[in-house]
Amino acid sequence: MQTTRYPFQHGYILALSFISALGGYLFGFDFAVISGALPFLKEQFSFNEYWEGFATASLALGCVIGCIVAGTAADKYGRRPGLMIAAFIFLVSSLAMAFSATRGVFISARFVAGIGVGMASMLSPLYIAEIAPAKIRGRMVAINQLTIVIGILITNIVNYSLRDHGPDAWRWMVGLGAVPSLLFLVGVAWLPESPRWLLTRGRDQKAANILSRIGGTDYARDTMQSMANTVKSMVKVNYASVLEKSVLPAVVIGIGLAVFQQFCGINVVFNFATTIFESVGFSQDDQLKQTVFVGIINLVFTFLAMWQVDKLGRKPLMLFGAAALAVLYLVSAFLLQQRSPAAAWSLLAAIATYAMSLAPVTWVLISEIFPDKVRGVATSVAVISLWLSYALLVFTFPILARKMGAFTPFYIYAGICVAGCWFVWRKVKETKGKSLEELENIFTGH
Repeated sequence: MQTTRYPFQHGYILALSFISALGGYLFGFDFAVISGALPFLKEQFSFNEYWEGFATASLALGCVIGCIVAGTAADKYGRRPGLMIAAFIFLVSSLAMAFSATRGVFISARFVAGIGVGMASMLSPLYIAEIAPAKIRGRMVAINQLTIVIGILITNIVNYSLRDHGPDAWRWMVGLGAVPSLLFLVGVAWLPESPRWLLTRGRDQKAANILSRIGGTDYARDTMQSMANTVKSMVKVNYASVLEKSVLPAVVIGIGLAVFQQFCGINVVFNFATTIFESVGFSQDDQLKQTVFVGIINLVFTFLAMWQVDKLGRKPLMLFGAAALAVLYLVSAFLLQQRSPAAAWSLLAAIATYAMSLAPVTWVLISEIFPDKVRGVATSVAVISLWLSYALLVFTFPILARKMGAFTPFYIYAGICVAGCWFVWRKVKETKGKSLEELENIFTGH
């Protein structure tokens, strides 16, 4: 379906995408806040390397629950109610972490925060993909990644500014998440429901009204027609549906991409920057300063990805990211082994590479490749795989770093990146500029 002739309301589409993507901002907040808080939490709650890894990984374990809940709720009740629940969970968990009196309470509250992150990590890109026209879908879905990195950067800056506020600085770090959580909750109340979901519930007129506001009456008519066959064929699905022969190839690719995005290893730099830079002799002040640099590089190169994802395409960016990370990890591992401060430069280059390739493009692909009838549960399965991989990654890093040196894991991650490059080259098809209906034919093969 050609999209250039429709009078798209780009401001309206952008507003819908940014409000939905505030879930990404809170994802970035909860993801990054632990890096600044860890030096204080180690003293407050006597964390060893196992508790350090578990406190970090508890977010991901909650994310798994969030994804399971979101996948079912998204298909049964709609995308918008799921986003509202996620916003409320963010608000409550931020306050609970701030007032934690014991290690167990803090980790439990971070686990609950993970439920909100898991729901938002699935529903925000899913909602945007179903709202945005094919021509600009890649850029709009990438907004979710943009808000994630903005959340990471602002959180790192706030963490750095709070570094001299005494042993309870971590309470302010985690508690300030309540502010954007409230804004997200108010914003989601304004969002319309996904027109694709409305069609599955026979609410055609309401779906047409939303599509008309996005691109005019012609766009609404043509889009409704193109979705008609897939919507009519949709039946009630559950997690067993992803094992059907017609959808399994797309599900395997989605899981593979999700696992690779985490096992490529870059998130240990985001979550354990203070630990890594401590190993080369940086002071606590310099460690927190490096997290700010990480956030800035991450933001700048995410903008580059948004500019190129609908021009260069998804597959070239993924191949570049995997290959370049493999090289940069080998350099970083060598420099860390030599205890050289220059390792900071190679790790920042790795952040830049990830930010313009694997970070946003994986989420774009996951939002695109699944058939309509199982999109909710299939996206949930892929994102659950992503968070389980993240949990394993961040739990094992402090243990490996303590027993084998902070440099050793990066040799492992380099090998995983080589394998990931092969997987993308052999299995992933280009999705640039194609409608979701066209992609369903490509990935299911019928």
